[in-house]
Amino acid sequence: MSPAEPAFPGNGPGARLFVALQHVLPQHALSRLVHAATRSRVPWFKDALIDAFVRGFRPDMADAVVQDPHGYESFNAFFTRALRPGTRPLPEEPDELACPVDGTVSEAGRIHDGLLVQAKGRSYTLEALLAGRSDWARRFDGGHFATIYLAPYNYHRIHMAMDGSLRDAWYVPGRLFSVNQATAAGVAGLFARNERVICCFEDRRSEHALVMVGALNVGSMDTVWHGEVAPRARRVVTPLAPRSPGAPIALSRGDEMGRFNMGSTVILLFPPGRVEWRRELRAGRVVRMGEPVGRLLGNGR
Repeated sequence: MSPAEPAFPGNGPGARLFVALQHVLPQHALSRLVHAATRSRVPWFKDALIDAFVRGFRPDMADAVVQDPHGYESFNAFFTRALRPGTRPLPEEPDELACPVDGTVSEAGRIHDGLLVQAKGRSYTLEALLAGRSDWARRFDGGHFATIYLAPYNYHRIHMAMDGSLRDAWYVPGRLFSVNQATAAGVAGLFARNERVICCFEDRRSEHALVMVGALNVGSMDTVWHGEVAPRARRVVTPLAPRSPGAPIALSRGDEMGRFNMGSTVILLFPPGRVEWRRELRAGRVVRMGEPVGRLLGNGR
């Protein structure tokens, strides 16, 4: 979702028109334009963008390392601002899962027969989300998922829900539909159609995946081991190798693993029998990075 994107609730005429327009918009061209504009370091221009955003969305700057919105070199630096240490404490118990982002839960639950709930009355397949990678789809089928939407005013860095070593990661080209409530209800297979980055991790207790879903004006996503993933000149499914080949990527719970250079959605995936979500983790719940969202089950793999 872009800073200027309207949030149309429900299925009314405004929502249907908004969804219809997205089918004809030059989504990637618009996102490339936003990519360039949000990285401008021309003081008057970047400050004008930041001022317009602050007026429209009133982001909470109290937790930021740099609390002055004009203290950033570009709009993107402001948008992906770092938080002061200690503002997002991690769960006390080692088997508790940390929320990877600030945002709002879109859906959470079980993966039944390879299907995930997108919105009321709409589902999509796990294999489509993973771009046909049946090896990973088999591991997560019957497990649990949680989809969390990041609004423009949210903190936009993404962190680890649990310890994990990177086992696989790949970029998937696709559309750049908005990911707000109206589009989730109106676009079939939204999260499996949009551009995305899929990261699979493993430790002795469980495998898990974190899917970063792009959206309108979100043509840029980063991981800490690869750097900027999108936009890409070649829009084909691409493995995301570490910048230092041969160096293992091991991250701890709470470590930063990536970021959105504008707002979007993350999807967590776990295999069967590995986790139990907290009862309050349900659609509409506002969450903050680091808060417990579930716990690991058993004594490991």
